[in-house]
Amino acid sequence: MPKSSQPTPAAPIDLILPCLNEARALPGVLGSLPPGVHAIVVDNGSTDSSAEVARASGAQVIVESRRGFGAAVQAGVMAATAEVVAICDADGSFDLAELGRVSGPVLAGEADLMLGRRRATNLRAWPVHARIANRVLSGLIRVRTGLELHDLGPMRAIRRAALLDLHLHDRRSGYPLEMVLRAHLAGLRVDEVPVSYRPRTGRSKVTGTLKGTLTAIADMTRMIKEIPS
Repeated sequence: MPKSSQPTPAAPIDLILPCLNEARALPGVLGSLPPGVHAIVVDNGSTDSSAEVARASGAQVIVESRRGFGAAVQAGVMAATAEVVAICDADGSFDLAELGRVSGPVLAGEADLMLGRRRATNLRAWPVHARIANRVLSGLIRVRTGLELHDLGPMRAIRRAALLDLHLHDRRSGYPLEMVLRAHLAGLRVDEVPVSYRPRTGRSKVTGTLKGTLTAIADMTRMIKEIPS
């Protein structure tokens, strides 16, 4: 059962930051929060001081013992109270000053699910094997749904009620794809906007390793087969 370190204050946007050993990155990430954004850091089994660093930086901290990206994000969604929730990696790879590009259309009622299409700032930001995997999966989504998406962007925004109504069940790497596919099936307006993608602080648990990338591909391929078109 996820545990919260403090109550969530009212805010236009709750930003969910799934976190596994990101103590080095969190001060910069949380220090760049735009006005009106409340951070919920979901500690997903960190062995460093991530939770303490997050609390010291003013974030709400949720502890989710079940490992997996989807498990961490879902715990954050359940703890959120804002009408709109945003999701972003906690590793410093995104510029949170650009969060408004993703959340703005949702707040304005112009889109229901917005994704940040990653534009790497240099070659180190996005390994070649991860780019290829993303391109293949994006192509499968376009064929399957007709959505003109080019990236399963980790930075995204959606109304909390709409997300809960999707009843997502994956708790691993398939969660981001399941969100897109079920949103499309539900008739939600899905779109993307370019955002900067920088080298992360520390090593990625997924795209930074071939094993992590292959695991993510397996999870997402399974998701494509499971969800009806």
